[in-house]
Amino acid sequence: MMIAVFCGSAMGSNPVYAETARRFGALLADQGIGLVYGGACVGLMGEVADAALAGGGTVVGVIPYWLRDREIAHEGLSELLIVDTMHERKSLIAGRADGFVAMPGGAGTMDEFFEAWTWALLGIHGKPCALLNVDGYFEPMKNLIDHMVTQQFLKPAYRDMLIMEADPEALLMRIGAYSAPQRKWTAAT
Repeated sequence: MMIAVFCGSAMGSNPVYAETARRFGALLADQGIGLVYGGACVGLMGEVADAALAGGGTVVGVIPYWLRDREIAHEGLSELLIVDTMHERKSLIAGRADGFVAMPGGAGTMDEFFEAWTWALLGIHGKPCALLNVDGYFEPMKNLIDHMVTQQFLKPAYRDMLIMEADPEALLMRIGAYSAPQRKWTAAT
């Protein structure tokens, strides 16, 4: 099993973000779950990758050539794939992943995660999509998603597909137990 992790190329303002990234990377390795991610050695991306590698885990990075120097590609990975575009990066990560986890990050993290979740909503894949809600980081997003439901732009069942946990172990347990909902497209859906 491989889990895609989307997170910041920065450390963020709260030290618990890096601590949790290290804990999550170590947990993936300990449970024999591979990591596929954006390929950088900096920020939370580097923390989760380094911890997974230190635990003997398999870590695959995917980075566009033009970000290789800016995000500082991690040269110590099990596999580092250099691609031309962000679309290729996301496609390769999605193809390798059996599930998706977002940790604290910025616009790129949100872009990657929302694309994966949107593909799940559309039935393009049946993989779990999860938010590791470190120190309440995703509470504003949860409120926005609930607002989408109340404003009838998102069905409650699609919101409910999204896994959100503050504890990495609980998050992985829910990912392991995930079953994609049955898709039934009609004019009313």
